[in-house]
Amino acid sequence: MAYVRMWVHLVFGTKNRYPFLPKEKRDVVISHILEYAREKDIYINRLNGFDDHLHCLISLMTEQSLAKVVNLLKGESSHWINANNITKIKFEWADEYYASSVSESQVEIVRKYIEHQEQHHRRKTYADECEEFIRRYGFQRQ
Repeated sequence: MAYVRMWVHLVFGTKNRYPFLPKEKRDVVISHILEYAREKDIYINRLNGFDDHLHCLISLMTEQSLAKVVNLLKGESSHWINANNITKIKFEWADEYYASSVSESQVEIVRKYIEHQEQHHRRKTYADECEEFIRRYGFQRQ
């Protein structure tokens, strides 16, 4: 048996950073994503966000790839949002996403960061946050 813990901080936004997800809608979407993730054995430790994006702290299982998990979460949730008329216009996630590994010693810091997205985004836009991720982690287009 393999014993694996691979923490990933995943961030994905709405298409064109459109503010589809005000608090009341975001809470419904988050609840649905968490339920779907449980059904698919995707372990989401924390999930929160703001009007135009979500942050997830995920622990990947041995047979899971990040790309597959992202495709499942984004694809199914956008389908569900549209099928249930959660938004007034057609909902779409942006193609891009940001993901970074998280060491065990930093997990609690990332949890708190994800939990406090409302306060965080009073000071910083998602666009600014994306630029910071790119600089901080040296992201290259894949």
